[in-house]
Amino acid sequence: MKFLAVLYSGGKAAEEEGRLLGTTENKLGIQEFLESQGHTFIVTDDKEGPDSVFQKELKDADVVISTPFHPAYLTRDLLSEAKSPKLKLAVTAGVGSDHVDLDAANERNITVAEVSGSNVTSVAEHVMMTILVLVRNFVPANEQVRGGDWNVASVARNTFDLEGKVVGTIGAGRIGYRVLQRLVPFDCKELLYFDYAPIPEHAAKALTCRRVESLEEMVSQCDVVTVNCPLHAGTQGLVNKDLLKHFKKGAWLVNTARGAICNADDVAEAVKSGQINGYGGDVWNVQPAPKDHPWRTMKNPLGGGNAMTPHVSGTSIDAQARYANGTKLIIDQWLNGKDIDQANVICIDGHYATRAYGQRDEKGQTVQPPKGKQ
Repeated sequence: MKFLAVLYSGGKAAEEEGRLLGTTENKLGIQEFLESQGHTFIVTDDKEGPDSVFQKELKDADVVISTPFHPAYLTRDLLSEAKSPKLKLAVTAGVGSDHVDLDAANERNITVAEVSGSNVTSVAEHVMMTILVLVRNFVPANEQVRGGDWNVASVARNTFDLEGKVVGTIGAGRIGYRVLQRLVPFDCKELLYFDYAPIPEHAAKALTCRRVESLEEMVSQCDVVTVNCPLHAGTQGLVNKDLLKHFKKGAWLVNTARGAICNADDVAEAVKSGQINGYGGDVWNVQPAPKDHPWRTMKNPLGGGNAMTPHVSGTSIDAQARYANGTKLIIDQWLNGKDIDQANVICIDGHYATRAYGQRDEKGQTVQPPKGKQ
């Protein structure tokens, strides 16, 4: 069979560090595994447009492997019989399969799988770091000393403690729940969450968190809002100028889920105006992000409030080992006719195997929640 992997190029860093498994150089550590069984394995970072290696090789690929960090967008057009007649399996080396048109995959009976849980700890830690970077006004302070200056007051005027603040998460699944766990020792005033599925009562009690059924109501109470839900039809553009009006003025927003959950221009404008004190995260609505993307240069009125990084939260060295091993396991199970671990299956046999990509009816059709509900 032919396996096609779209990974990011690691260059010198990947040559020097073999544990950067998610790169084109180190090939998820599965090249020998596949080629020893007689399979063809094509690896590329060239993914944009009809002349890309990705689109040219897709026409006779049986399996496509991609990552959320350098996603190969499997659109409805590319998933058509004409563009990918042999495709049977799409694997995400990591968590998040929104770069695949899942409805089209179901129509074609293409199995979609990802390495569930492989980087939830890594992302939750990045969320915590970003919250602290914003609340403590770290970036301007660091820029100041690296620039040779020393002006404590100019930084301290917008530096706060996390203790005593209200923090809310949009989504309380594997990552959102771990973020709430990590917030407990900071003695926040209150921990809130918005999710269509409530956290089990015993777990919520341990976290002393409270579920809020209206998104507008939740964000209006929060000093910090963190986005930890999947991207799907019900969450695309969820954080926009209308919702941002409900935010407490001067709150901070963190998004390590998917960039397209937030409207890029609306968020940048909210930071610029001071409606929110800052925005941070590592996910972008286009990846790699163009050089003129507004999130690269946005700042609040005091010159801070930008805590953006490239999409790195879920691809720590430890996470790469987990999602590389998980990718190998999924492929091995599939090649040998075994059931793929249920937790890793997104679509199979023409149906959704999870509710993670939105609430669905018994036929797998998306059920749109009312505005402000999920």
